[in-house]
Amino acid sequence: MNNHNEKFVKPEILMLALSKMLDKTIIHADYQFKELQGGTVGNVQLVTGMAETSDGEILPYKVVWKTQKTFERYGDPNSWRREYDLYASDFKQVFSDSFRWPECYHAEINDNEIQLWMEYIDGVSGLHLTTEMYERIAEELGRFQGRLYTERPSGLQNLSNLSKVEYTKNYYLRYRSWHVVYDYIRSDDCEIPKHLCNMLIDFDNNADEIFSRIDKLPIVLCHRDFWVANIFYSDNKIVLIDWDTAGWGYMGEDIASLITDEADVCHMIEYYHKCIPAYYKGFSEYADVSHISDHCIYERIVAMFGYRLVEWYKFAESPEDKSMHLNTLQKIYEMKNL
Repeated sequence: MNNHNEKFVKPEILMLALSKMLDKTIIHADYQFKELQGGTVGNVQLVTGMAETSDGEILPYKVVWKTQKTFERYGDPNSWRREYDLYASDFKQVFSDSFRWPECYHAEINDNEIQLWMEYIDGVSGLHLTTEMYERIAEELGRFQGRLYTERPSGLQNLSNLSKVEYTKNYYLRYRSWHVVYDYIRSDDCEIPKHLCNMLIDFDNNADEIFSRIDKLPIVLCHRDFWVANIFYSDNKIVLIDWDTAGWGYMGEDIASLITDEADVCHMIEYYHKCIPAYYKGFSEYADVSHISDHCIYERIVAMFGYRLVEWYKFAESPEDKSMHLNTLQKIYEMKNL
């Protein structure tokens, strides 16, 4: 992956983005770069500097510059350009002041790349999030999804580039068909404890029945990459980045990610206890979900992360990583009877 530097920056695009951000006409800006943690296919830079306005004012600025080249995600071929499509649409109207995405100041697309100039979010993220923040995040997600589920805004229904409802099921089925992990947990030389292997084997044996139960849940707008590095708790509000996997899914899918996806293993059981009720509380402000007795979040956790953790364990490069993936599987096992 190539890092961006000055020769890749179009000053006129930077000034266009800064003019929108600062609500002033910018005639000159200097800039420095710092690479931010990006995805596997995107390049994300923090651009900082001083901007000069048309009336001579000198203003400091911070802006995020994200570029993403074309790639094909399994079962979701247009995800590489989804954020551009969403920013170019009326999608921002679905958000509230307390649950939103970063403001975008300029978006463009070429044949095989998108470029976004976006708001820099300064807040608590990753493993710095507290249990109370997790609970609040879950409740705000429920409120967001419940409102959209009930109000069904026309702008949301008309979007053509959203991932499909069956994406998560297909993701699981693809992992299950991969003999490297499927055969491993069934082999005599598997180093993963038997009770954890049996957890996944039992799921495989009952997958059709489990997915038929999941299919009865409400279909909602999901972020689909709802893990701690993409969530910022800022001024008591929630800001979500990286919407390239967003689409239709079943109620609770994002909560499964929040609890499990590279989360703090020591607190996973606590998050499971607290986040699910908080999520349902937020959702029920807009829709009656009292009839749902089977939220299937444990089952989604197994489907979404079971084989993935086996893969990570099998190919881990250090004993510490192996131990962490094993501990995560153990915590999932302990959730079963909660």
